[in-house]
Amino acid sequence: MEEDKKLKELRKKLLSDRKNGYDRFNSGDEAAMESYCSDYKAFLDAGKTERECAAELVRLAEKAGFKPYSRGMQVKAGDKLYLCNRGKSVYLACVGKKPLSEGAQIAAAHIDSPRLDLKPNPLYEDSELCYFKTHYYGGIRKYQWTTIPMELHGVVALKNGKTVSVNIGVDEGDPKLIITDLLPHLGAEQNKKPLSEAVPAETLNLLLGSRPLPMGEGSDRVKLAVMQLLNEKYGIVEDDFTSAELEAVPAAKACDIGLDRSMIGAYGHDDRVCAYAAFRALLDLKETPEKTGVCILADKEEIGSDGVTGMQSAAFDTFMEDLCEAQGVPVRACLEKSFCLSADVTAAFDPNYSDVFEKRNAAYLNYGIGLCKYTGARGKSGASDADAETVAYVRSLFDEAGVLWQIAELGKVDAGGGGTVAMYMANRNITTLDAGVPVLSMHAPFETVAKLDCFETYKGMTAVFQAKN
Repeated sequence: MEEDKKLKELRKKLLSDRKNGYDRFNSGDEAAMESYCSDYKAFLDAGKTERECAAELVRLAEKAGFKPYSRGMQVKAGDKLYLCNRGKSVYLACVGKKPLSEGAQIAAAHIDSPRLDLKPNPLYEDSELCYFKTHYYGGIRKYQWTTIPMELHGVVALKNGKTVSVNIGVDEGDPKLIITDLLPHLGAEQNKKPLSEAVPAETLNLLLGSRPLPMGEGSDRVKLAVMQLLNEKYGIVEDDFTSAELEAVPAAKACDIGLDRSMIGAYGHDDRVCAYAAFRALLDLKETPEKTGVCILADKEEIGSDGVTGMQSAAFDTFMEDLCEAQGVPVRACLEKSFCLSADVTAAFDPNYSDVFEKRNAAYLNYGIGLCKYTGARGKSGASDADAETVAYVRSLFDEAGVLWQIAELGKVDAGGGGTVAMYMANRNITTLDAGVPVLSMHAPFETVAKLDCFETYKGMTAVFQAKN
């Protein structure tokens, strides 16, 4: 018996003991978790696109006392500032007690999600049915986007300088749009094709209408009828589509999943689940942090982080440089002493598809925020690959704050891969580590996450902003 006791103590001392988060979760946090997740679901429903997310983030930030930042402003400890970049990405800062020469604590996430964009000339009629042609954005599995109700969100920029907001399918009683698929009775040849080829991209066309104008004859009467409806509601003509950003997204509200209501199902968890956690953690700081807390919520991650609103843009550097200049600090001196948690989702282990996961290094639902030392593909291509000291720093930070965490890889080494904004932050000489919420059905029109992991990610972001070194 004595020997068994010693062996048990040795195991406890030396071996890792991974447990479901609910076996370690503080039951007193349950009400806080449910409240946080309720707010998160409301955020998802308010922001189906990166523009809508940015607008909602600005609204919530101003409500929490954040002020718009402009170049040349004097800044002092305790100031809460934000900058919205072209309506599609948001940068926020809570100025700390220590000067920026000692670095900043940064959380970087993205607010764009996979979707279907309208082509520049989208409207057409075929066989007396009217359609919008689309071009998919980000990595999607095309077959998942057929036969589900869709909404249309976005803006149309007119030649007179005005911008018209478009929302179809959002309000109660609104019609929905849809992409049709082939019936199984005629799908014999389609069934022989690989999933990636069964639904060609050029067939992802949104069905808009079928009723022709009653007067006269001729072609395109259905198209003309649809265009007449759009003109009456939004004052646009067909040529205006060339200067429009219109996005088709799933017509589904965020909801609880499971009989135990332990999960959340929604469109856009990737990466709004991490973006919201980082944002809320900064907003909820009750005291001025030691170091300046910076929250970066970028656009364009799903297509490589390029463009003026992406993480590779100089917009972030300009924001940081302006803050540093207000304190007489060279921006490079600040960045080299800064830490960034690249807050992006990871793949949750799915027992239905276990062959693509490596169980010992996979992330699991309800085990907490997933730390990813590296992402990328195959031989870590496209990853920043954080050093050991950085991982140890975050482990210590989270353990001290009581944050439940797990180590995570995206899948088996040669099964595929993916990237985040981590390498773009690391390329700026910022110490960076990836971390985020495990997701089931990532990049699908409807993704699933665990409430516990959402809440622990929020706690992890809070620990980063509250760090003293």
